[in-house]
Amino acid sequence: MPSETDVERPRDVSAIAERYFRAQALATALLIVFVEGVVLGTYLAISFLSAVVVGLSLIGVAWAPVFRTGGTFHLRTDDGPDAVVDALIGPVPPVLPLHWGMADEVDADGDAVTYRTSFLFGLRTTTVTVRTRTETAPDGTRRVKLELEMDGDPWATYTADVSGGDGRTDVDVEYASGRRFGLRRLPRALVTGRYREEALAAQGYTVVEQRREIGL
Repeated sequence: MPSETDVERPRDVSAIAERYFRAQALATALLIVFVEGVVLGTYLAISFLSAVVVGLSLIGVAWAPVFRTGGTFHLRTDDGPDAVVDALIGPVPPVLPLHWGMADEVDADGDAVTYRTSFLFGLRTTTVTVRTRTETAPDGTRRVKLELEMDGDPWATYTADVSGGDGRTDVDVEYASGRRFGLRRLPRALVTGRYREEALAAQGYTVVEQRREIGL
């Protein structure tokens, strides 16, 4: 992958990613309002000390890394297998539209691509780095593995099996988070599926089937 800065991205996908960002921010805000309501209700119904205990407990739950996500989705496209593989190992893999779609900057350098996204009016920046590798099975199926790191730590893995036939290409994707997250990030995980499917459709991929797991 050649060295490249600020890679061009489909505008319609970026627009979907921006709506996803606003939706998950709203969901997170609603969670915060719910927590504040529980604390206030405890204070009014019982006592200030009880409200403090409940508040501290909820904060602990919100930050404690207890949840893990994973799942599969089966995609279909009219693009040929070679074109799909090239897209998967490129700077804007079609299976990661919500990552590169809302990034402020996309840097491709060698075998890695980095997405930089700022939050809170630029006060916080996160970086997601993606590295890919490919292999071919005896039956001709092409496999692309995408390993993601967030801020330098392992974060998630996507494995895509690409096979062609009858003028279409099927892509079976399995993904799993590499680390757990707290309750505060759960709203983001809950709204991801809808916007990812919309962003995939904008790139010419139909979601034939999908399964998502959120567990401990």
